[in-house]
Amino acid sequence: MPRYKIKIEYDGTPYYGWQRQDNFPSVQQSIEEAMQKFAQHEVTVFAAGRTDTGVHALGQVIHVDLERDWKPEKVQEATNGLLKLAGHPVSAIDVTKVDSEFDARFSAVQRYYRYRIINRIAPLTVDLKRAWWIRFPLDVDAMNDAAQELVGHHDFTTFRSTDCQAKSPMRTVDVLRVSRVDEAEIEIIAEARSFLHNQIRSFAGSLKLVGDGKWTRQDLVAARDSLDRKRCGPVAPACGLYLTRVDYPV
Repeated sequence: MPRYKIKIEYDGTPYYGWQRQDNFPSVQQSIEEAMQKFAQHEVTVFAAGRTDTGVHALGQVIHVDLERDWKPEKVQEATNGLLKLAGHPVSAIDVTKVDSEFDARFSAVQRYYRYRIINRIAPLTVDLKRAWWIRFPLDVDAMNDAAQELVGHHDFTTFRSTDCQAKSPMRTVDVLRVSRVDEAEIEIIAEARSFLHNQIRSFAGSLKLVGDGKWTRQDLVAARDSLDRKRCGPVAPACGLYLTRVDYPV
């Protein structure tokens, strides 16, 4: 069966996350149902990352096996047409045929996320449900300085969900950078081979405490080293998180 690698973007607002569920809409379900209509057989798609409820993607990657040897452009055209017809804010932005050994999840060597904060007095309109609104000023330099304590190889028990199914809390964070995009917007960039469940949103919520002066850099270190989920700051809202890119071996 031919295997296809598909780069996907989506607005996660109307979905209960990536993974198919019995009673709630998911991104996976929307794509599978669209592809089944033109492929005329049962389809299962596999993703590089299972994003949570309300999380968005600009560069999610999936793979799928189809019984017929379709041209990639036909797979893209048919999938997007059926998704649009069904009213789903999901789009296939690139489709390529790949070797059967390719796996969207297990072949990935690096994942990239962006967390958006709009830091202004005025409530959100255009960016509503697409960023975390914080009305009081944040010290971005202090946030970025503290964030470097989370870079490297650590036990991230403090910063992972109690529902996380990963076998180990050990992860290596290659990049964690906090900076201002413009007068109002702050972004947190995170890069690693893999992340734990809720790890980036836990980072964002804890760094916000540093930004508003409630925590120091050493408070963040103490929370990290406690290996105690209760010592984590508030988990940041899902609406600000974007999966932006996934890298694979050349």
